[in-house]
Amino acid sequence: MATIKLYNTQSRSIEEIIPNHLDGVLRIYCCGPTVYNYAHIGNFRTFLLQDVLRRLLLAMGYEVRFVRNLTDVDDKTIRGARGENISLEQFTEKWINIFRNDCEELNILAPDVEPKAASHIAEQIAMIEQLIRKQYAYMTSDGSVYFRLSSFPRYGQLSGINVEQLATQNENSAGQTNLADEYDRDNVHDFALWKAYKEEDGGIFWESPWGKGRPGWHIECSAMSVKYLGETIDIHGGGIDLCFPHHENEIAQTECVTGKPFVGHWFHSEHLQIEGQKMSKSLGNLFTLADLKSKGYGVEAIRYTLISGYYRQALNFTFSGLDAAQSALHKLKTKVRNFLEEDNLFLAQIVESISKVNTYHYFSAAIEALKNDLNTPKCLGEMFSILNRTVRGERQFWEELYMLCFILGIERFIFCEKQEVGSSEIPSDIVELGVERWRAKQDKNFAESDRLRNLLIGRGWRIIDTKDGYRLEKK
Repeated sequence: MATIKLYNTQSRSIEEIIPNHLDGVLRIYCCGPTVYNYAHIGNFRTFLLQDVLRRLLLAMGYEVRFVRNLTDVDDKTIRGARGENISLEQFTEKWINIFRNDCEELNILAPDVEPKAASHIAEQIAMIEQLIRKQYAYMTSDGSVYFRLSSFPRYGQLSGINVEQLATQNENSAGQTNLADEYDRDNVHDFALWKAYKEEDGGIFWESPWGKGRPGWHIECSAMSVKYLGETIDIHGGGIDLCFPHHENEIAQTECVTGKPFVGHWFHSEHLQIEGQKMSKSLGNLFTLADLKSKGYGVEAIRYTLISGYYRQALNFTFSGLDAAQSALHKLKTKVRNFLEEDNLFLAQIVESISKVNTYHYFSAAIEALKNDLNTPKCLGEMFSILNRTVRGERQFWEELYMLCFILGIERFIFCEKQEVGSSEIPSDIVELGVERWRAKQDKNFAESDRLRNLLIGRGWRIIDTKDGYRLEKK
């Protein structure tokens, strides 16, 4: 198998990914969404980069077991269910289905296992009982249970936080507010494993040895990762905002139960900015997949944009960048079709005849960029460089290109019979005109902008400018 190297947050160095188990299966656990609302594109940047890593490992011959959880019990989900006067399951199932549909549209591979926190209460209680028995945790007068941070001297090894100087866990590792739980405890550093029932929880609670209540947020990932992947996992992924306190807490509680190293490799992706600003509800830039689709953008352009930046650097998401992605994908698909026509081949023949590529010749530099710390921007640059100077392709060329597109997760949009680039409902040539017209407007070339608008109208399409972009509608 090929050597793949990735930055390890814990060691602060780029290291080779090596399976820790005799069966050679790479065990990967990634923190999924809290299902109380739409996932936004900042969430999806993380999920998409995890998807690219998984696809790379599969393409390079690794056997992978991939688990991504669903947080369906916490303050937000309980508040949502209570507000709509429905059961917790009814409330969260709606958002789970929306999330899964968004993932399918973005061509994110489904997890091998997708466990829900509310379906694993017994496993969480069992782990908490072990922590109490080993004196790593204690119960308070209200029936809550806390992890005793002083019992785990290695706390802070992942994020580098200084526990002695820590006054309260009111900020996570991305600097976002993360208020400490409002429960009694021995030390402000200690975190909740079990939260005692409160009146505002209504009928949403579970019975436990400490009374009715519900698990704290952190314990679910420890319990479910151990159940489905074992006591030591190879790769644990998540956004950088989860590094502290969530992942620090996972390490502490899991290692205190098992007595073994919890994770071999920590994989964190940096946050997303929108047009140079932090994402927030107050700024109105917390975009969802549906928001961007309503502006006329195709899901393939959204995927391409979100994976185009280096995962260890913050990505500045811009609408001009989204336009450029849409244009690049259209050109890529057009080039693929022109090549195939010249070689008298059909897309179906290529896709059906693809076998796993063992040696890369044409796109070796692009693959090497991914194998060396998942450098997606360099990979894309190398890919288009080869495409721009290639006249015709032989079988090896097509196999390599298809596998590269598979790793990037754009194979469904490029190697398809229907014109899907731009939007599932808008022809790609119309999308291209829309992109060119928007670019002309941004450049203040109003004569060209008007010409392209009239051309669109003549083709039966209306272009409507909005505060953040534009959308195309059939006349």
